[in-house]
Amino acid sequence: MVRKKTPSTADERILTPRQLEILTMIRDGRRRDGYSPTLQEMADELGISKITVFEHVEALIEKGLVTRSTNRARSLEVTGQAQFPDERPTRMALAGRIAAGSPIEAIENPETLDLEEVFSSRHPVRALQVVGDSMIDEHIREGDVVVYEQRSNARNGDTVVALVDGQEATLKKFFREKNRIRLQPANPKYQPIYARDVAIQGVVIGVIRRL
Repeated sequence: MVRKKTPSTADERILTPRQLEILTMIRDGRRRDGYSPTLQEMADELGISKITVFEHVEALIEKGLVTRSTNRARSLEVTGQAQFPDERPTRMALAGRIAAGSPIEAIENPETLDLEEVFSSRHPVRALQVVGDSMIDEHIREGDVVVYEQRSNARNGDTVVALVDGQEATLKKFFREKNRIRLQPANPKYQPIYARDVAIQGVVIGVIRRL
């Protein structure tokens, strides 16, 4: 008896663009009609042969992303292991533009905004919730969430997550001066922090605010 392999790592579930298309068609067909499209219907829509669709479906079954009932037509089902780019929680509809100054004609241009792509970086990305108002003139308020790249280098003027003297973490503007570092608040109520021992934890690349 031949046993099908059970995928043991995420890498084994990496899909080709065509496999993702077929997986999405199966999902959408079941949502819309209550049953999956046939192999021939998928082949016709994609402009490929039925045998090619069959091979892709077999690969999806092998990866544990699709199941099929024996001797039942239109029985393909997507398993809970399947993940779709258009279902990431970071994705939302970008409906168009709206004026915040003089009124303009409402323009609808349906697109998709993906926060994961907006804040993408070659460095690891992390987030911290802000406590205090020392960065208010940089439009960073208490309760906001700052998104930052984890890296240890910064340029003058960057807003950074910094560790001062190995113990105090703070969010400030970074400036390198002669023989010292200046961490500048963006609120006239607060004085700059001057230090020699400053470890940059990351550089801010965005702010998220819940109203």
